[in-house]
Amino acid sequence: MSSRKILITDHPWPELEIEENLLRAAGIEIVDAPNDAEATLIDLAQDVFAIATCWAEVTEPVIRAAKSCKLICRMGIGLDNINLKVASELEILVTNVPDYCVEEVADHTLGLMLALTRNIGFFHQRTKQGEYNLKAGPPMHRLSEQRLGLIGFGHIGREVFQRAKAFGLDVAAHTPSGNDYGTGCPMLSLDEILFTSDILSLHAPLSDATHHLINDSTVNQLKAGVILINTSRGSLIDPAALLRGLQTGKIAGAGLDVFEPEPPDLHDELYRQENVIATPHAAFVSEESVDELRMRVTKQILAVFNGEPPQNIVNQ
Repeated sequence: MSSRKILITDHPWPELEIEENLLRAAGIEIVDAPNDAEATLIDLAQDVFAIATCWAEVTEPVIRAAKSCKLICRMGIGLDNINLKVASELEILVTNVPDYCVEEVADHTLGLMLALTRNIGFFHQRTKQGEYNLKAGPPMHRLSEQRLGLIGFGHIGREVFQRAKAFGLDVAAHTPSGNDYGTGCPMLSLDEILFTSDILSLHAPLSDATHHLINDSTVNQLKAGVILINTSRGSLIDPAALLRGLQTGKIAGAGLDVFEPEPPDLHDELYRQENVIATPHAAFVSEESVDELRMRVTKQILAVFNGEPPQNIVNQ
């Protein structure tokens, strides 16, 4: 392969030691983008054979500028930040790592659920402000008498299902396919999930069909007092509709690890609500999951460099 350069558009870890150690033996040079502005990426992509991206937008101009590119790696699961259509048109392979942080995101989802249903977040804030008052908290309900509705039932949704069952929750799910993957989880229509769930957790990919899935119309369909959790993609929720739902009491609380836009403006009224718990896109993180992600993406790059098919091609 003529090019021996790869472009890393962005990364939330502070160094690239794992990547450098694996690529150095093959004589591959890493170009670490100083920022993820489109103009910067267009300039740096000119002579690379692979692009690895975490959250940066790999747009049509970036892809077309990368004349030697054979591979675009998503350092994560979702693919909405990569122009898959253009990559496929130019016969550039696109890969992801669909199963690297399943345990972590499932744990984080349950953590947000417990923090909201047990008023842990609420009481934590109040006690830190010097108030010790059990009576100040919103009503709490026994988990075993609650329904958890999952929108999306991929790797993470199925892992949440197993964990939630251990808490005694009644769990049901919705996917367009209706496939329960042999779990025995009841599969319901979207309307049924919205109307019957006491806790609603989003695990769907972002697409044209799911963009702002939670909007004014679907909020009106929700069971009054529902808890909403999103550890998938920020744009599954219309933030203005979420705020209105919280203000009317239709939504009793929200646990958010992903946002629109990202990062969010934390001065926005939505994030000042006492019944909103926000974490900084942290659900995927553990020392183990991040190391696994970095090694698997680097091995995808090495495979293509050596003329071999990489794992997890999404545009065969």
